[in-house]
Amino acid sequence: MSGRLVAVVGPSGAGKDTLMEAARARLAGDPRFTFLRRVITRPADAGGEDHLAVSEEEFEALRGAGGLALSWEAHGLRYGLPRPALDEALAEGKVAVANLSRQALEEAAVSYPLQVVEITAPVQLRAERLAARGRETVEDVARRLARQAPFPSGLPVATVLNDGPVEQGVERVLAVLMAA
Repeated sequence: MSGRLVAVVGPSGAGKDTLMEAARARLAGDPRFTFLRRVITRPADAGGEDHLAVSEEEFEALRGAGGLALSWEAHGLRYGLPRPALDEALAEGKVAVANLSRQALEEAAVSYPLQVVEITAPVQLRAERLAARGRETVEDVARRLARQAPFPSGLPVATVLNDGPVEQGVERVLAVLMAA
């Protein structure tokens, strides 16, 4: 395995999906990079990132069959990273970029060469972004903002502050990805 997994993490409303989608578009012609599509127990039309929508039963069957390299739960949903796509990318020496949860980082670090990119933004800006999405109640937004998970110790973490124009955040993410 000669590639590297770049785990993008950060609090809700930090702009991870926006910056990752823009970085994906900018790196579309660069064969060194691949952006992994997550499996989520959320309808495909629920908004947010492009993901493989599955039911709880389908998720569990996939996980039980070893089809997920990593899996976790957050915000009432289940998330996973498809093993075949990740393993193939790493075997080809690519930088595999994926939106992960902090709770999956320790397992990821044990199993894969890992670089963590934390995308963050001030809490007030995150609150505004979450409210503008219109996907959740005020109470749900408050729960997301209150959720804090520490990083496992010893991981390489590069922090990207996403508090300005999207293009500025994208440039910061691209710089970290190019260094991976």
